[in-house]
Amino acid sequence: MFPKFIIVLVCLLGCLFSFDAHAAEKPNVILIMCDDLGWGDTGFNGNKIIRTPHLDAMARAGMNLKRFYAGAPVCSPTRGSCLTGRNPFRYGIVHANTGHMKPQEQTLAESLKTVGYRTGHFGKWHLGTLTKTTRDSNRGGPKNSDHFSPPWQNGFEVCFSTEAKVPTWDPMRKPKGKASGKGWAALTEESPSQPYGTHYWNAVGEIVNDNLRGDDSRVIMDRAVPFIKQSVQEKQPFFCVIWFHTPHLPVVAGPDYRKLYAKYDLNHANYFGCITAMDEQVGRLRAQLKSLAVAKNTMLWFCSDNGPEGKASAPGSAGPFRGRKRDLTEGGIRVPALLEWPGNIQPGTETRFPMVTSDYLPTILAAAGLMIPEDRPLDGINLLPVLEQNLQERRQPIGFQFQNNAAWMTQQYKLLRTRKRGNDQYQLFDLLADPGETTDVSETHPELVKQYQTELERWIKSCANSNQGRDY
Repeated sequence: MFPKFIIVLVCLLGCLFSFDAHAAEKPNVILIMCDDLGWGDTGFNGNKIIRTPHLDAMARAGMNLKRFYAGAPVCSPTRGSCLTGRNPFRYGIVHANTGHMKPQEQTLAESLKTVGYRTGHFGKWHLGTLTKTTRDSNRGGPKNSDHFSPPWQNGFEVCFSTEAKVPTWDPMRKPKGKASGKGWAALTEESPSQPYGTHYWNAVGEIVNDNLRGDDSRVIMDRAVPFIKQSVQEKQPFFCVIWFHTPHLPVVAGPDYRKLYAKYDLNHANYFGCITAMDEQVGRLRAQLKSLAVAKNTMLWFCSDNGPEGKASAPGSAGPFRGRKRDLTEGGIRVPALLEWPGNIQPGTETRFPMVTSDYLPTILAAAGLMIPEDRPLDGINLLPVLEQNLQERRQPIGFQFQNNAAWMTQQYKLLRTRKRGNDQYQLFDLLADPGETTDVSETHPELVKQYQTELERWIKSCANSNQGRDY
């Protein structure tokens, strides 16, 4: 028989080693998001013009999420849903340049820090202002100090962040006026220029002034890569948010990228070129993960924050879907999306399981071994059973609201509510048979319309209760 103290010591050592092994298994997480990239703007979704070889390679190495939804048809609300697991109408960021991330919300970054993750935000924030003193971007400065809520007050330790949009080439310089009313001309070294009016800020609230010329996606990745390298060197799991400005207006591409699309007008050449430039940085990131030997233990997510900007004549493509940015039809909320996670995702697969940006939080917390919060309503679900191919049907519908319109979506159907002059009109679409939403089947399925209408109204009231602070 072993002495009792040896048995106790062995048990303690076993627990210690078990904890270390579990810590080592915590996946790194990277959330890449583009700004106004349409579902049909990438090669992996069938685009034959825009060159996205690195994203296409990522699709071959991972999973193409064919039915992935932004939490809203505009940018700020979707960004908040990524970090909270909640619909934007629960925390009051219901449009761009509206509201701010409330301190009572528990963000992904804050949760992951509790179990040893390093956290970094790089690129567009758009969930509050970044300064109370300096006029900056859309709202920054003394006039909107109530909306001061920078990433470094929401769980991010390392930051290289802007409040809102910047030009996609030379991000700190105001581009020349549009040529013939369409497309910006990139500035040359000799060009007289004016400040654009938006700054990059670091995690101690300082304006960053170095290395800000050229492609904006490269400027962002120049900060994200060192963060990842340092995390690996310090043997800490990391949570890295990379939110590109591409291809949001003002869309500018550098000369070499425009040359790739020389046969197109300046408007289209800029749009196509800046996407290709962004794609290069995704390739750079993937190569770095491999060289650092952490690719296998890294969840690398990619998506857009909403559908493409503008009317159908604008460069962005919603693919086969109806509508665009600001619409609750598929073209406004169904976005290109990928997940690469070697060893956990079978290469070259795709899924049509309905997913939404609110699913990030419960999925990532589950992957990190954390409990999913039960103290407030979540609108996302844990997708790990889907990735393991053990869950085939989404049982929790996805709700959307924007301005006076709303939608309630199940695995098969979408109820679309349009409010005009105080009157509500309802349409029902069978998304499995009719993803282009060409045929309203509400008269064929009146019982479903009634059921979904009741569920939608109940959910809208729940969101309103949340926004009034009753979850806190």
